[in-house]
Amino acid sequence: MTLGAMEGTIEITATRTSAEQHCIEPNCGARFGINERLYVCSQCGGLLDIERTTEDDAETLRTVWQARLASFDPRDRSGVWRYRELLPFTESAPIVSLAEGNTPLYDAPRSARYCGLAALRLKHQGLNPTGSFKDTGMTVAVTQARILGARTVVCASTGNTAASLAAYAARAELQCAILVPSGQITNAKLAQSLDYGAAVLELEGNFDDAMRVIRELTEDESIYLVNSINPFRIEGQKTVAFELMQQCGWRVPDHVVVPGGNLGNSAAFGKGFKELFDLGIIDRLPQLTIVQAEGAAPLAHLFSDSDGGRFTADSLLPDARQLAPVKYPNTLATAIKIGAPVSWKKALRAVLWTGGRVLSVSEDEIADAKAIIGRDGIGCEPASATTVAGIKQMIQKNLIEREETVVAVLTGHVLKDADYAINYHRQNLYTHDSESLPGEMRRIEGNYSNPPASVKATKAAILEYLKREQPQQ
Repeated sequence: MTLGAMEGTIEITATRTSAEQHCIEPNCGARFGINERLYVCSQCGGLLDIERTTEDDAETLRTVWQARLASFDPRDRSGVWRYRELLPFTESAPIVSLAEGNTPLYDAPRSARYCGLAALRLKHQGLNPTGSFKDTGMTVAVTQARILGARTVVCASTGNTAASLAAYAARAELQCAILVPSGQITNAKLAQSLDYGAAVLELEGNFDDAMRVIRELTEDESIYLVNSINPFRIEGQKTVAFELMQQCGWRVPDHVVVPGGNLGNSAAFGKGFKELFDLGIIDRLPQLTIVQAEGAAPLAHLFSDSDGGRFTADSLLPDARQLAPVKYPNTLATAIKIGAPVSWKKALRAVLWTGGRVLSVSEDEIADAKAIIGRDGIGCEPASATTVAGIKQMIQKNLIEREETVVAVLTGHVLKDADYAINYHRQNLYTHDSESLPGEMRRIEGNYSNPPASVKATKAAILEYLKREQPQQ
């Protein structure tokens, strides 16, 4: 690879790379060409990884990636394609991009105090073009769809994947069909999908039912599936780990905490960190913790049942103990309301690689953590707040020390579910969970609610209210 300046741009001559698809099951390990249209192994049904090789060394890659921050090349303006040496494409790939990535890493002092940490940083993936982390994977998956000549791209979704795919399909001028569980997608996410021109098909049942149907549809070769079972999605999402480490000056935090739904994001973070470590770009792996909602926590149950998470490599074998799906997942954090996550083996592998853990948090813990994140002036959708809730729980259990460095990943924008926030602050947020009476809804008491106040339209009344409500120093 060579690096040179030319009229304000960065001229890159990349080292030739090669890539292939590889089954992750230890007793299979089948390998396939990079452009074979596969979602799972055609021999054993196992999940696929994309493996690529590069001759570039760690220092060269760090130097080039840093230089690209000042480049005007559209590829370099993307927080995904900036790291293209570690993506399985040639320089001539027909990239479909909305300048995704480039998301901030915030200091969050109030959230840190809430958790019991000296400091806490929040990596906010909700500030991607369509408001969620899905964009980092979708740019790669839709690019691959164009390479394969697909005419229609499809997904099953609880909302964020739908919005992201609809936007990138529109950008690529591809037909887009989205299957969503009827009545279980927020209006904000539905509005995005409709506005971007996607065909939205509302199905009876939950996300797992939609996923089952859509995998049958992909038997038609004109249709390309872009859910996270697609290994190209993971390739895009792994670059968030690259961007995070670059923002940290390549100094690895002690802990990185992510929400767990379909578990593709967890798998991608693990893959990204491990690739950086294997290349010598970072000197150790952060502990990766996955946090699920109690009502949709199949991986947390499996991890807990293992007596503290003492897994071996046999955990990943197809004839070993399997994940028990949650038949009727239940949580107000709709983005992670998934009972049968397809990427659980990859996510478990990421936890094993990093010495991390998997846990679950209650609806009340999620709601209060979300409000606290908002007090830092940041905001997120409910699923994202599982990370801060999980960190607080781990501090209380002495699983994280106060002075350790911790990054929590926020996956969705606060406006993805504005009704949740309004209902919480008006003390009108209800759930049906394990603490509810049979057949009844339970009100979540917001310990940090901030309801609107009714005040007379006079200067005196407003000043009196402000004086009364002024926070104590």
